[in-house]
This record gives sequence, C-alpha cells and structure tokens, in this order.
Amino acid sequence: MDIFNYYAITDAISTSGQPKAGEFQAIADSGHEVVINLALPDHERSLANEGALVTGLGMIYLHIPVPFDAPDERFYQFFCNAMEAMADRKVWVHCIVNARVSAFLHRYLQSRRGFSAEDATTPVLTAWRSQMDAVWTDFLQRDTARVNL
Repeated sequence: MDIFNYYAITDAISTSGQPKAGEFQAIADSGHEVVINLALPDHERSLANEGALVTGLGMIYLHIPVPFDAPDERFYQFFCNAMEAMADRKVWVHCIVNARVSAFLHRYLQSRRGFSAEDATTPVLTAWRSQMDAVWTDFLQRDTARVNL
C-alpha cells in the first residue's frame, strides 16, 4: 500500500501515518475491520470526518487521542484493552506519522503478545530512536505489566 509510513507488523496488524480520506477505501478493501486512531483531532493533518469515513465503509472506528508530549499510562492501557478486544479482527492503527503507534505497539506486542523487541520494532521506531526525547524513551522503558484501570 502507498499510505504514508505504512508498515504491516503481522497479517492482522498494520500501521501508518495519517491516511488521506480516499485511502480508507484501500484499508477496507484489504480486509481491515478496525481503525484505531491515536492522533489528536486538532492536528492540521487530522481528518475531522474520519470516524464517519471509516464507519461508512463498514469498519469499526476507535479514537484514543494521545498527546504527543504526554503519552501516559491511561492511554496505553486503553490502547491495550482495545487491541485485546479486537484480537480476532484485522486492525489498522495510525497516528500522524506512525511514531506514537510504533511506540505503543512496541510495548504492547512484547508485553501482551510475546514478540521479541526486534519483531515489535517498526522502521519508523528504528529511525526515530536517535531523535527520541526523554518522554518517549521513558514510555518505551516502563514496566509493561498489566494495569487495571
């Protein structure tokens, strides 16, 4: 697929930066049943009508707006709960550039799905690590034990 920073982690989990409005049809056509958006709704590249676009194509839409400067554990736990609830479905997870998603999935795939660190790493995460600030470095190193909210 030619969607910004697209990466398929597994046959059932794909990631990307913000898809354009017309690209959601390709996501649906590829068998994805769920779209999870971690971007803030007020970002200049966010789509105001994304939920309507996605649900109009018959997919489930979940929006967990994660502030880029404050990815706290509440957001991560909501994300984990959503991923587990959708574990039997084909899921597309995106944010604006695929950085937040790559970090969230890196932790989730290791702690909840038993992936190695290498297998849980997207090309975006690899490229970002050298520029990553302390907020995200800390996020990636946090204890990945289950926390009940």
